[in-house]
Amino acid sequence: MCGLSGLFRPEGLQPEDREKVWRMTRTLIHRGPDEEGFYDDNFIALGMRRLKIIDLVTGRQPIANEDQSIWTVYNGEIFNFPELRAELEKRGHLFKTRSDTEVIVHLYEEEGPDFVHRLNGMFAIALWDKKRRRLCLYRDRLGIKPLHYSFLPDGLVFASEIKALLEAGVDREIDFEALSQFFSFEFIPAPRTIFRKIHKLLPGHRLIYENRDIRIEKYWDVVFEPDDPARSENDYAEEILHRLRQAVRMRLISDVPLGVFLSGGLDSSTITSLMKEIEASPIKTFAIGFREKSFNELHYARLVADYLQTDHQEFVVEPKLVTELVPRIMNYLDEPLADASVIPTYLISYLARQKVTVALAGDGGDELFAGYDTYKAYRLATYYRRLPRFINNPLRSLVNLLPASSQRLSFEFKAKKFLLGIDYPPEIANYIWWGAYPPQEKARLFSPELQQITSSNPYEPVAFHLQSCRAQDTLDRLFYLDLKLYLQDDLLVKVDRMSMANSLEIRVPFLDYTFVEFAARIPNRLKLKGLQTKYILKKAMAGRLPEEIFRRPKIGFDIPLGAWLRGDLKPFILEVLSPQNLSRHGFFNQAYIEKKLREHLRGQHNHRQLLWPIIIFQFWYDRYYR
Repeated sequence: MCGLSGLFRPEGLQPEDREKVWRMTRTLIHRGPDEEGFYDDNFIALGMRRLKIIDLVTGRQPIANEDQSIWTVYNGEIFNFPELRAELEKRGHLFKTRSDTEVIVHLYEEEGPDFVHRLNGMFAIALWDKKRRRLCLYRDRLGIKPLHYSFLPDGLVFASEIKALLEAGVDREIDFEALSQFFSFEFIPAPRTIFRKIHKLLPGHRLIYENRDIRIEKYWDVVFEPDDPARSENDYAEEILHRLRQAVRMRLISDVPLGVFLSGGLDSSTITSLMKEIEASPIKTFAIGFREKSFNELHYARLVADYLQTDHQEFVVEPKLVTELVPRIMNYLDEPLADASVIPTYLISYLARQKVTVALAGDGGDELFAGYDTYKAYRLATYYRRLPRFINNPLRSLVNLLPASSQRLSFEFKAKKFLLGIDYPPEIANYIWWGAYPPQEKARLFSPELQQITSSNPYEPVAFHLQSCRAQDTLDRLFYLDLKLYLQDDLLVKVDRMSMANSLEIRVPFLDYTFVEFAARIPNRLKLKGLQTKYILKKAMAGRLPEEIFRRPKIGFDIPLGAWLRGDLKPFILEVLSPQNLSRHGFFNQAYIEKKLREHLRGQHNHRQLLWPIIIFQFWYDRYYR
């Protein structure tokens, strides 16, 4: 795992550009603490920080082909590189290293810019074709690895993380549409970033800069089209197991120790079980928990660890850690992300890094197999909308009278969120159920000046992705959108930044693109059967995990912020959201924030989901503008 940076000017580099790329690369040391490397010629400068995973001795980047006409730096892993290497050697290519990186330059020699179709892995690639003066940037199909870029008047600057582009002098002007979307989604959907002149390269896309012409093209997308309706459940279950076992096996290639994040949920337990089948030595597992019972999954993690006889380690998160970690975490996020599970993700990455350099994780299982409560909410909403008004209206009134609860996914929380989205189309309702601020609430948060310069439709990213979605069934469209939004721009960002903050590589077998393509062909009636989530995955794993894992409620990776903000974190939140701090930028309605804060502290409402994004934004603003 690595961090890359580069600067390209088709008319020729300026004298300060090489030193600028050196400075950019130094901001990425946490991504690659083991070594660094650089390449430059008259038109391009490339930089690389490397975390040694495969070929510890000779795998240093940048790497070139035989005549040094093609150069690459890349972040990630190509899991099918042994097969590709064997094929390329048969074609006469000479390899100087044992690394997966070298496959990239030789494969490009054979197939040109389309070589990316042959790669199975997680990657952000920068490739320079010196003879053609062609720069190619690629991001993996699901967006596991990040890649950012900014246009210059006479070129392009790019890097793994935003901080490197800011080091290059890219303007820090805020994109207020991105800010508005952040408060709707709790993350900033690609291709936007919080900075107006910095963009994310979309997953499954490539950017080619040649002859002063810039093309951004999609090279892959997932298609949700159900398979043969006559195919049996047992056939699907057997193929799930076969393909997922294969994906796990590919991700065990490493020259350094490996482990696995084990929450005790079905997805991480599945990965651990399959890893156990393949690995002869005891598996190292890592888990995070809380003293608050409704948020704590340690019992389930221990159950699986005992069942599979893993070498298991745990850590319990205390509220005092939040005040210590939030400022530190902002150094790695670069833009606001209101997913509070960044904190336990940072901590479990830190815990794992003491023992291993690579860890497997279960991300992606919920999106592929209907694991979220929002999918059940969609199904319930189809029935709710049929209720006559004389039943509907009293139900709404009763729900609004429910007392506030700090329990994880309490009935009160779910019922009130459900009603917030019920009057919207399903694709929008899904993100009102997920997100922090529905439109009417955000209008109260934003100052009049901010309202005037932001769009009235913060859900434009939903429409943007639906243009490419070929699924006919609404539930399949929700799966597609969650892959393109929540997974891509929240979960994978969180996991990448927090693991890389600790120089730890995370691999996600569920997101093997061939497995994703297969899962998209499974009929959704086998994923969400009635209101039972992950039906077919549970069937595939029957007998391989403790029975309690199949029956347990979904908790999710979150922290008990509602209670903590009223208790141990009260002085912290009062300081962060003080009128003095809020007045520094003037973006928000202070009276509104004071009202929500007062209601929360008195226990009248649990406003954790409204308050936390503001707290995160304040820390981000202080980090980049104070």
